[in-house]
Amino acid sequence: MTEASILFLRACLALLAMPIYLLSFLGVWEPFCKKIFFPFFLEKFSAIHERKTKKQKQELFRNLPDFRGPSGELKLLEIGTGCGANFQFYPPGCRVTCTDTNPNFQQGLLRSMNKNQLVHYERFLVAAGEDLHQVPSGSVDAVICTFVLCSVHSVNGTLKEALRVLRPGGAFYFLEHVAADHSSWKYFWQQICCPTWKLIFDGCCLTREIWKNLEQANFSELNLKHINIELPWMPTQPHIIGYAVK
Repeated sequence: MTEASILFLRACLALLAMPIYLLSFLGVWEPFCKKIFFPFFLEKFSAIHERKTKKQKQELFRNLPDFRGPSGELKLLEIGTGCGANFQFYPPGCRVTCTDTNPNFQQGLLRSMNKNQLVHYERFLVAAGEDLHQVPSGSVDAVICTFVLCSVHSVNGTLKEALRVLRPGGAFYFLEHVAADHSSWKYFWQQICCPTWKLIFDGCCLTREIWKNLEQANFSELNLKHINIELPWMPTQPHIIGYAVK
């Protein structure tokens, strides 16, 4: 398909979403999205998404206890905690520092905390992945980052901060939706949906090739798999999953 086809179909989609574009132009959409729509949507969508990704997450986080520090404790830092969808997969007794750019997730987060009381919650920081200055260097055993790198301002900046806060031998865990193969229909539709999707879903980008950022980061070991998660009618089916060691 030609570039012209993509531009035409993008315009058609933008026309359908015109009320949201208008609210954005008036400065109304972003605060509404951050405070009400996105926290509500994410909590509801997470319940559906968890059913689709439960096996993958169980497998992903299975070796978390292997990264306990010399003291025997396991200190986790989660970037973009959202509503706490990952808490159920963390080993009992681990200590979790939660971070997110959006403080409006905290109600959903409290519900997840109440369901998973074997995990110790250290604190919640309002912080972007690219700027974790409140977290000391080399102070955590593992950094968790799921469905976050699609919307950070800088993937490389976030990975750099993750490496900084990890102790030597610590691990960075990831599960992210990514760009499809460039020759596929999936990628064609990702290109069409991307601008409107990004506006509606608080900066989420459909076409990032995040595996390339991970390959170029200064990890000593990278365990990465490309998988598909069946989400009918969604442009977010291609994913990467794995962990990297500092």
